[in-house]
Parts: sequence; C-alpha cells; structure tokens
Amino acid sequence: MNNSILLPNQSGELYTHTLKPGKDFAIPKKQFEKRIALSAAHVVADPLATMDPINQCAIDWEETLAYRRHLWSLGFGVAEAMDTAQRGMGLNWNAAQELISRSVKEAKAVNGQIACGAGTDHIQPTSQVTIQDVERAYEEQCEFVEKEGGRIILMASRALAACASSAEDYVKVYSHILNKVSEPVILHWLGDMFDPALKGYWGYEDIDQAMEVCLRIIKENEKKVDGIKISLLDDKRELQMRALLPRSVKMYTGDDFNYPELIKGDEDGYSHALLGIFDAIAPAAASALHALDDGDLPKYDALLEKTVALSRHIFQAPTYAYKTGVVFMAYLNGHQSHFKMIGGAESQRSIVHLADLFVMAGEAGLLQDIELATYRMKLTLMQAGIEQKNIAIQNV
Repeated sequence: MNNSILLPNQSGELYTHTLKPGKDFAIPKKQFEKRIALSAAHVVADPLATMDPINQCAIDWEETLAYRRHLWSLGFGVAEAMDTAQRGMGLNWNAAQELISRSVKEAKAVNGQIACGAGTDHIQPTSQVTIQDVERAYEEQCEFVEKEGGRIILMASRALAACASSAEDYVKVYSHILNKVSEPVILHWLGDMFDPALKGYWGYEDIDQAMEVCLRIIKENEKKVDGIKISLLDDKRELQMRALLPRSVKMYTGDDFNYPELIKGDEDGYSHALLGIFDAIAPAAASALHALDDGDLPKYDALLEKTVALSRHIFQAPTYAYKTGVVFMAYLNGHQSHFKMIGGAESQRSIVHLADLFVMAGEAGLLQDIELATYRMKLTLMQAGIEQKNIAIQNV
C-alpha cells in the first residue's frame, strides 16, 4: 500500500506526508515498581445501535473491555468511568454503573488494578439542588462502587459547584462522604478547563484559596484519603500542593502537559499518575515507566519527550474535547473498528486537528501498523472532502 497521504495544513493547503514505521516499545510483563500509574480509559461506542446517539448511550462492550485488557497487559491500572470515558458528557450514570460493574469483573479476572469514579452526575446541577441532595447522590454512587468491589475516585461535582454558597459547604459535603466510605479514596480536583461547570470549585476561583480549602479537607480526613489527582495543567501549582500534603497522602498527576517531569520527580518528591493521555500513548508510557524502575532516566526522558507535543495538541483548548483525539488514536491503531463516539463527540475536533495529530503520533512512533493508520486517516480525510490517490478498499 502507498503510505503517502495528502494532509491539510493550518492554512487549508494540502501537502504530502509519508508515515514512518512505529517504534518497537520493549515492555516487560510486570507491574510498575516505583510509581502507581492509572490510565483513565475511553469507551467504544456501538456504531450499529439504533437508539438516539445524542441522548442515549450505546457502548460496544467487547471492544471497550478489550481495550482495558490491553492497558492491564501493559502494566497500567485503569481509572474507570472518568471524564476520559465521557462521564457526564455522553456517559450517564446508568451506563457508568454497567461500565464499572463489567470492568471490575474483568479486572479481577486478570488481576488488574482498577479505581472507579463516583460522583453526583445523576442529579441535575441546578439552583434547586440542595447540599443534602448532593450528599445523598455521592452516597449512592460510592455505595455502588464499593458494592461492586471497586476502589473509589471521588469525582468533582457539578451539582455541588452549582449549590454551594461557601467553602464551608465543600468541607461539610466531603467530610460527610469521607466519613462514610470504607476504604481510602482518591480525590479528584478537575479544573474548569476540563469542565467549565466546575469553575470556582472548593468555594473560590482563586487557586490559592481553593487549594487551602482542599488541603483542609484532606488533613481533617487524612485516614480516608489515599491521594488526590489534580488536573489544572499547571505544574507549579501541583508542586506547590504536593509539598503541602500530609506524608501519607499521594499526589496523582492529572497534568497532561507536564507529566514527564512531575512523574520523574526530584529530591523533593514525585507524583504518581492518573492520566487521560496514557490511554493514547500507552506503549511509550509503559516502556518509560519501566525505564524509570530501572533507573534509566535518559531512556525515560527520550521515550516521553515526543509524546508531550502530541499530548499538548490533544488537550489544547477547548480542553474538554480531548476525548476526540484519544478515541482517534485508538481508531488509528486498530483498537476499535470505527471512529464514532457516544454523543457524536467525534465531531468536536477539526479535520486539520486530526491531521496534525496523525503526524505527531507518527513522529512519536505511536502508530504501530503504518498501513492501517494511513488507510484509516485517508478514509477520515475523504469524508471531509479531501480526495486521496491510490486507496483501495480493504477489510481494515
């Protein structure tokens, strides 16, 4: 097959690009030793479902669970039913319950690590919602995750952001829920670049004041907090908060811009990982984490260096549309048979964005089957009216 392809640039002009062979990432069949690494995993939509694709959620369970087995095989834990799985952005609580139940069973079957998002997304974030409503909603979801045998990631709540009148409301709700959970949880501070409805979380738009409230909650409930994931895309803020955490509480980076340095760490400490980008760069990230285990920092740096440009591209503003790029990577690499997403989210990025993603993924060595990736990129381009030469119909 001809691996040359016509791509559009930022000016809308076409140029010829030839994909280079992907890298052979050597990945030992063992768990990571020095860092905990959870990959927030995407879901695969069922493209043949006849239900309303905008208002109803149809999941291809076979391919969705197969991708989780792929992540576990590389040594990652899975962070289930998070925003990478379009939680609250196409994936509703009913579907999330089935996803959690199925994934926990799969994790047990392969001895894989799993943690599951528990939030309040089955109640609407309106001015009529009360603090008590939020507490009951959190209780329901936490009880479900624990009943299924999962570990809890306590997600940020749009409903709480909508009804809280002060920082004390956050302290009250979180203290109430943490008092009820059976095992320590991972807290999740998701910045408003990922979800605009979370602006002013913890009671303040000012990050220093918000961090102070979050740290107060952690310190007052230390025995029930395993760690906190912060997704602010600001490495200095993460370092600041990491230094202030109690010694028993872990920092899980959610920074998809600065993850290599934050995970590598320095004499002052390091971050574990709970990242959406690991879904898209899993082989490179797994190989890098094993290099870190071996103390081979030059190899670690080299493996992740070119993934950063790709990650910054995938997570560029509007950041909440990053799921489109993550799913497109899975499609290019043959982990799913189509480029369809729940809620029609495949349309949230432009064809130029996807073309640039294709080039950056190739430069990072992340497209393993270059014939398949090129063929599928050509199909996507042709749907956007960009004709391609020498493309034959294939069963790929």
